[in-house]
Parts: sequence; structure tokens; C-alpha cells
Amino acid sequence: MKSYEVNFDGLVGPTHNYGGLSYGNVASQSNSQQSSNPKEAALQGLAKMKALMDMGFQQGMLAPQERPDVAALRRLGFAGSDAQVIQRAAKEAMPLLVASCSASSMWVANAATVSPSADTADGRVHFTAANLNCKYHRSIEHPTTSRVLGAMFADQQHFAHHAALPAVAQFGDEGAANHTRFCRAYGEAGVEFFVFGRSAFDSRYPSPQKYPARQTLEASRAVARLHGLSEEGVVYAQQNPAVIDQGVFHNDVIAVGNGEVLFYHEDAFLDTDRMLAELGDKIAKVGGKFQPVCVPRSAVTVDDAVRSYLFNSQLLSRADGSMLLIVPEECRGNERVWNYLQGLTGSGGVIREVKVFDLKQSMQNGGGPACLRLRVALNETELAAVNPGVIMTAPLYESLTQWVERHYRDRMTENDLADPQLLLECRSALDELTQILKLGAVYPFQIN
Repeated sequence: MKSYEVNFDGLVGPTHNYGGLSYGNVASQSNSQQSSNPKEAALQGLAKMKALMDMGFQQGMLAPQERPDVAALRRLGFAGSDAQVIQRAAKEAMPLLVASCSASSMWVANAATVSPSADTADGRVHFTAANLNCKYHRSIEHPTTSRVLGAMFADQQHFAHHAALPAVAQFGDEGAANHTRFCRAYGEAGVEFFVFGRSAFDSRYPSPQKYPARQTLEASRAVARLHGLSEEGVVYAQQNPAVIDQGVFHNDVIAVGNGEVLFYHEDAFLDTDRMLAELGDKIAKVGGKFQPVCVPRSAVTVDDAVRSYLFNSQLLSRADGSMLLIVPEECRGNERVWNYLQGLTGSGGVIREVKVFDLKQSMQNGGGPACLRLRVALNETELAAVNPGVIMTAPLYESLTQWVERHYRDRMTENDLADPQLLLECRSALDELTQILKLGAVYPFQIN
């Protein structure tokens, strides 16, 4: 039976704005308060999805969230009609309104952690929605994320869904941005690689001094237990606290893995040699041959990596066994990074080609190609059980492009977020989107 790694990309929402909400994310903070272009952002994301589909990769999508989140504002004491809630929040607590309007759910690498059926005890694909409790604007996402994932992967014979972990600092969980999987083939048993920034209960693990470590060891272990993963099928590694303090807020900003390959920066991890040895040993036990590709700091600095998002790329397996690296335009604009990539693809190694995509709207808010996608390994039977409305096709691409053109603004500032009309526009757009994607009622305004 054939198996695939399907990339489900997040569709950028109608309220895409540069709120500068993510402390520790250099791009997010440095572009705070600039004018954004939601329409361009959504079309850039759709163009990437369509391009990968045209290259022969299986491609799906995740719907955005309802924003502004009026229910969240009500929980914080703002009362009245929806319009009055928005207007009062704008007058009394603009930062809370900005947070309630964030379109950060577009970065679905943070939506959940996914374990394929070949790894789990019950032979189903397991999903755990990430609590994202390090940042308020992201912590309000997981209830809708769970409903959307449930509507996409509804067949309980093949899919199992877990609620987000307790929303406390000790179990901070950022989803697949700190998780990858190594395997010889997607349908075979693999080794799941969990990267954490700190331990909540064990003082032996150091913590960063400037920026928060968002993922805890305890959260990673809890997800592995929920998914029924075996001890031999899991490796835990700590992210280097020094690189977190340089703006590497998730592991997918400093490393990316696929198949038997780990593409990583020399300074990405603590105790790197031990971690590589453990990965190599466990991958060998499931029939694979581990291939680490280390980018030396002498060629690319951590600052280069953060500014270019070299490692926030998609590493994709092609039919001939080689790999394709999908990078943002910012990589071509960084001389050291681009020189390194030219040498890498010309060296005869496993990464043979680089393709560049313009994702400027997402990049300016701190998310690149890897942030925009959630990887789900599926066999043919499981893929057939996925809601077909969310699998990218040429007609769906055309429908979504037209939908964006109808519903999205081409300019968004902080002042625009205070317009109650924006909520009505967003709800109208999402109501139509759920019909296009055949999701049913997944948004609060459709349920309540």
C-alpha cells in the first residue's frame, strides 16, 4: 500500500496584521504596526500550495479562525453587542483587541502534533492540538483547531484526536514546530523526534535567559504517551538555550527533518553528538539509515538563519530518492545563505534542488514555508478517509482564489481592527469557506 506525507497548509485569515505579538520572534516584533495586506498574504500561501500540488506532492489545507474572537473578549469583561465589545476593547485595551484579531493560526505547524498509524499502539493516526499557552493570542486557538481537525479527519476507525494539554506553563506545547519524524518510508514504523526548550520540573536542563522557551520536556513526553508511542520509537533533544535567546523560538527555525535526513545548524541543539548517535541507532532499528546534514556556523551564522529562515523550509522527498528544499525569497537575499545553498545542491548530496517562494507577508510576521504547513503521513486508505473538500485540486485552487478576491481587504492597520464591520466580513467569508471545504459548522458563530 502506498503512503504519503501530505502537507496541510494554513490558509491566511482575513485579519492578517502585524501586531508584533510574539516576544522572542524577531521578525514579528521588528515589523510591528506596519500595514499588512491580507489579500496578498492569502494569495501567496495559495500559490505555494498550488505549486507543490503541480509538482506531484499531496497537498491539503486548514481553514483560518474566526477573528476578532469576540467570545475571548467577553471572557475578559467586555460586554454588550458584538460591535460594542469591539469598540470598547479598542478604546480601553487596544492590545487585547489586537491579540483577539491575530491571524496566527495560519502557521499550522503549531496547530497540533501528529503521529502516523505506523508508530502508534492502536494503529490510528493521532492528533493532539497544541495549547500554545506561551502567548495569549495563540492560546485561544486550540478549541477551533480541534473542531477543524475533527471535521477534516473524522473517521474514528483511522483517526484519534486528543484535547490540548493543560494550559499551564509546565505543559507548554507548540505542536509540530518542535516535532519531526524519521523513517525509511512514510508507511513504515519511524522514530519521532521531540525537541524541547526547557524542563518544568528538572533543574538539570538549562533555560534561556532572554526569551522564553515555549516547549517543555514534560509536554513532549505527555504527547508521546497520548499517541501510544514506544520508547524505542522516540528521541528527545534539548534546543540550545543560546539560540533561543537569538530569536530561534521554535526548533523549526534552526532545523528541519524528513525521511532519513536531518538538516540542522551546528548550534541548534545541546549534547548534539549524543542526540545524533541515539537517532542513528533507533532509525537503524526500523530499517533506516540516518543522514544528518550539519550547516556549520562558519558558513551560516545563527543570525543569518533567523533572518533568512533557511531552516524554516520544507524538505520534500522526490520519486528518485533525492530531496527538494522549499525556501523563502529571503534566503536568496542573504549572500552567505544563498552561497551555502548553491554549494549544498551542487555537492552530490541528498538535497539536490532548492525552490524559492515569495512569502513576504507571512515572513514579515515571523513565519516561513515550514510554519505554514502541518505534515500528516497517511497510507492510501487513510488518505481516502480524509474529508475530500480540504485536499487541494486545480478547481479548489480557483475557487479559493476567487473567494479571497471577494472577501479580503488589501490593507490592514491597527485602526482597521477596531471596525466592527471587519467581524461581519470575516464571518461572511468563513461561512462561505466551510461550504467550499465541506467542513460543516466549526466556528463559534455557526454553533452558538
